[in-house]
Amino acid sequence: MEHVFTYDTTLRDGEQCEGISLSLEDKLKIAHKLDAFGIDYIEGGFPASNPKDIAFFKELATHPLHHAKLAAFGNTCKKGVAASEDVGLRDLVESGAQVATIVGKSWDEQVTRALQTTLEENIRMIGDSVAYLKSQGMEVVFDAEHFFDGYRANAGYALDCVRAAHEAGADCICLCETNGGMLPFQVEEVVCIVVGEFPGQQFGIHCHNDTGCAVANTLGAVSSGVRQVQGTVNGLGERVGNTDLLTVIADLELKMGFDAVGERSLRSLTEVSNYVAEVAGVSVPAHYPYVGRSAFAHKGGLHASAIARFPQAYEHVSPDLVGNGARMVVSELAGKASLLQKAASMGLDISGDDVDIQGILDDIKHREACGYTYEVADGSLALLIMRHLGTYKPAFTLESFRVIVDDREDVGAFAKDAASEATIKIHVGDERFVATREGTGPVGALDSALRMAILEGYPEVAEIELVDYKVRLLDESQGTGAITRVTITTSDKYGSFGTIAVSENVIEASWNALVESIEYGLMRRRMLG
Repeated sequence: MEHVFTYDTTLRDGEQCEGISLSLEDKLKIAHKLDAFGIDYIEGGFPASNPKDIAFFKELATHPLHHAKLAAFGNTCKKGVAASEDVGLRDLVESGAQVATIVGKSWDEQVTRALQTTLEENIRMIGDSVAYLKSQGMEVVFDAEHFFDGYRANAGYALDCVRAAHEAGADCICLCETNGGMLPFQVEEVVCIVVGEFPGQQFGIHCHNDTGCAVANTLGAVSSGVRQVQGTVNGLGERVGNTDLLTVIADLELKMGFDAVGERSLRSLTEVSNYVAEVAGVSVPAHYPYVGRSAFAHKGGLHASAIARFPQAYEHVSPDLVGNGARMVVSELAGKASLLQKAASMGLDISGDDVDIQGILDDIKHREACGYTYEVADGSLALLIMRHLGTYKPAFTLESFRVIVDDREDVGAFAKDAASEATIKIHVGDERFVATREGTGPVGALDSALRMAILEGYPEVAEIELVDYKVRLLDESQGTGAITRVTITTSDKYGSFGTIAVSENVIEASWNALVESIEYGLMRRRMLG
């Protein structure tokens, strides 16, 4: 299998994504994770441009990467300045990085209007900068900025820029689709011409996703001869983002017959996606190719039925190959096959002749018509099935609960001094318990009071943790009278699960979802030991 080199720019271009700010520790964690994954080049940022990047390169000088080459990013020398005298190029040499990636203009209008210099001087800047860095023993990647727009405006000059880098000894010349406006057939056509013009020169591709075609443009460029692909994890980047490097890697390995990180590393693709997202403080969209939670989820009844007999019908690759897994999603669209598989995955057997599967499906459909959705609520779905099976046994019964919200001091509209107090009266077996607790919010107070009330009978409740709480108005036109859907995500040593409840009263919905989270947590602890 021919190797395509992977070049990650999450730590530089990815950090330019709105809302992303990586600390030094974040950047180091991501760099070592990508190194272990098998990325060939990791771009660390601008050395000497800010204290964080200076510290990053210093740290990696003492704790080097094992597989990846570290790339320092910068510009060509300034106009009128010799490359050997340029401060920015000197910073690249002194960074300790093995690779220098320099960006230069290849669009004639960018040269005259942005750089405000002559076309000839820009050619000199490119060639001298590459030659100087090579003379310092560095591997050099030349990023031809705005190459495709430049080629469309003045093909001869854009090729002259590439030629200057080529003749100066650039190890790789990366054609940058900086504006993100090209379509695959346009990229393929131009790349074919450029690669043919410079035989033996390694080329790369760097795309942005403004037309939604970054991955397609990158793969098209590979088909046309480039052998280095640049991108970011999960497509982080300016505007709508860069090429999602993980999708490209999976496509190269599984669809195009190239080697990128290898079969073994490919199985950690989903883990890498989630890890970088967590460090960056974002979530992986559920519908992301290969790594998203819904990438191999099956909701339609016909799909689920077919998957049981012929997985390839609705799974273009096995989810195991990328470290993901298939999921059966039960909803009003579900059929019996979906429900059977979903129940089995939760340790519930509904295959017996005495089980009214259609009755369970009808109940689900009725509830979803009222606002429930079991796609994100495995805990509530399991309890619903157990009620139909007659195996549901409540851990406790409610006598009453009361919540008081007390705003003790009026210090303005932005005050955060309100406190909540919840009192719960419940029965565990023949015993009655009353508990009162305070919290910053009513749901937190209810959660705390409930745990206090049942702790004596169920000490294991201490290991069940509420980790997320969401509220959605189902009919916003009704304002404060709208039906409210509450979903709660709970975590224990076996993983996480969701519960759901619906009511016109947000506190009642919250209580019911909270109760189901505790009951399901206790139930599956008994089942799983």
